Order: sequence, then C-alpha cells, then structure tokens
Amino acid sequence: MEINRNVFKQAVKDRKLQIGLWSSMCSNLSAEIIAHSGYDWILLDTEHSPNEIPGLMSQLQAMKGGTATPVVRAAWNDTVLIKRILDIGAQSILLPYVQNAEEAKRAVQAVRYPPNGVRGVAAGSRASNFGRINGYLTKADAEICLLVQVETRSALEQIEAIASVDGIDGVFIGPADLSASLGYLGNIQHPEAQAAIKEAAARLAKVGKAAGILTGVEAEAKRYIEWGYNFVAVGTDTAILRIAADNLLKSFKP
Repeated sequence: MEINRNVFKQAVKDRKLQIGLWSSMCSNLSAEIIAHSGYDWILLDTEHSPNEIPGLMSQLQAMKGGTATPVVRAAWNDTVLIKRILDIGAQSILLPYVQNAEEAKRAVQAVRYPPNGVRGVAAGSRASNFGRINGYLTKADAEICLLVQVETRSALEQIEAIASVDGIDGVFIGPADLSASLGYLGNIQHPEAQAAIKEAAARLAKVGKAAGILTGVEAEAKRYIEWGYNFVAVGTDTAILRIAADNLLKSFKP
C-alpha cells in the first residue's frame, strides 16, 4: 500500500486557488456531508471548537472519498498536539499564533520525523494505515502540508521571515485577531485592517508563498481572491446551518 498523495499541498505550492469551508460543528455526519460538496479543502477546527482527538478522527474517517482535503487546525503550536493530529491521519495542519521565524521552525520540527525533526515515531498508527503503508516513516514528511497563522501586528511585521522558513507551505492570515491586534476588535472592515490584509497577500507573493484567509461574506471572499489569496475559506458550517434554520422558520413565523 502506498502513501496518500497530498493534492492540497501541491496546489498550495503552485499557488493554485483552493476554495474551502470552515468546519466547527465537531460532527462526523456534518463532515461527511460537506466533504462531498465539491470544496477543495475543509478546515476541521480544534482551536475555537470543542473538538478532541477521538471525534476528530471520526471526522477524518467520514471525509474519506470526498472532494475536500481535510486541514486540521491544532489548538496551539505544540509538539504533542501536532503529533497526535498527525498520527490519526491528518496530512495538512494549520497552526495558530505563530509570531516569528523561530516559532515557525519549531512547527516544522514538530511535523517531521528525526533526524529532520522531533515528531514521535509510531509505526502502527492510523496515519500509516496501521503499518500497511510501505515505507511510511521515510515518506510521511514529504506529504505533510504545514500552514501557519499570522494574526498580530508583531507577526505581520515579520511575515517574510516566517514564510521563508523551509517547510512552511503557506501562511494563513487571521483577520479577526489581526484586526483586534491593530486596535479594531470586531471591526475587520476598518480601512487599516483591510489594508493590512491586502498588504500581507502582496508580501507573501513576493517571497513565493501561498496566502490563506477566512470570510463568510461572498463579496469579501472575491476581493481577497483578487488581492492574491490562494486558499480561501468562504464560509463556516455553523453559519450555514444557522442562516438556513433561521430563514426557514421566518417562512412560517415571520
């Protein structure tokens, strides 16, 4: 048995537009439904969602056979958390609040096996199909897609250094946290926040790295794509459910 090729990683490397959806529902059933909707990637969140390893694994299982590559956001840039996520079979991972090149280097170390990193070795994990994938330990590093989040003024100032770390595949701009760091909590649309978001994409393009972002506003998503964002989440599963449920009820109880 051969290792799964990470098509999302290659698309990010080529800076080919990848349209995604954010999943915060922590449900294998909802993950299975949206995995077959035609999106290129789906973010399974564990930072701002009550998602733990057993449930996360069931979501990965449910997404098998769908169009979307699962991308798992760890709760923190933590070697142990990252190891557990990789061992259950995730090949693409997003790490929040990476502030500088040193933290980016630590992230790279966490997703790679020795001697190139510090990922703990487990030969019989789900990631290797319980030992069935030939040469998994020597092939795994090449298929891991590592994305890091820049979401503060300080990190933005160092975005080229972060993005240029060998092993970083792309940089995700966290618009809510970045706007808060700039002094505009809850106001992503502030001109200074939008200028920073636009500037980030341009600076990443200059160093040849893909830029990612999330928004639930269609016009905003299209604007970000025009600005050069390559992997764009255009909504969240929770918002889709909320809006549809609210609108359905209005048809009967105005």
